[in-house]
Amino acid sequence: MAAPTIDPKTIFTPDEWAGLRQRNDWIGLGLVVHAYVLIGLAVALFAWAPNPLTWLIAVMVVGARQLGLAILMHEAAHGGLSTNQKLNDFVGHWLCGAPVGASLHRYRPYHLSHHRNTQQSNDPDLGLAAHFPISQKSYQRKLIRDLTGQTFFKQTLRPLWGFLRAPTQASPEARAAALTFLGAQAVVFILFAAAGQALAFVTIWLVAQASWY
Repeated sequence: MAAPTIDPKTIFTPDEWAGLRQRNDWIGLGLVVHAYVLIGLAVALFAWAPNPLTWLIAVMVVGARQLGLAILMHEAAHGGLSTNQKLNDFVGHWLCGAPVGASLHRYRPYHLSHHRNTQQSNDPDLGLAAHFPISQKSYQRKLIRDLTGQTFFKQTLRPLWGFLRAPTQASPEARAAALTFLGAQAVVFILFAAAGQALAFVTIWLVAQASWY
């Protein structure tokens, strides 16, 4: 059964609605910088005192900020990172989405369709919520799959491996996704290597990414 649609302008006053729609370049772009600063500090902590505790802290912080970058890509899909559309899209795609295996250009049409048709029969996200609420055991299974990297393997590494095995047979969309991901990871690796932390690219960056995906 489709949920009833509501025009938000019947709930908020014009002034309230204008405030909700306001964009602030300093906040949006500042949050992107903040995410990378925390990632750098977390890796620096491990480099300064390499031990199991600092490694765990680094993985947790880096993973949380990788998720934060994915969330900021979501904001960019709504034009929320910058009032300059080109800057918004560049930062949202290349600095937020690509490093964590996502694509603003593929995500935006899908996600905006969800907002236009929320809880309607043509909502593309309808299937994601259809099986909720779930049992405690089901939740535990999902949590284990995410923390152990199984979801990351299924959604990112398996399609990537398929592309690498037969690149000429991949669809243009799959090819673009794989090349964007590989290119972004190459840049991140170069930055880690330049800081003398090439191994941390695998043990922290990729492990963190696999744990929240």
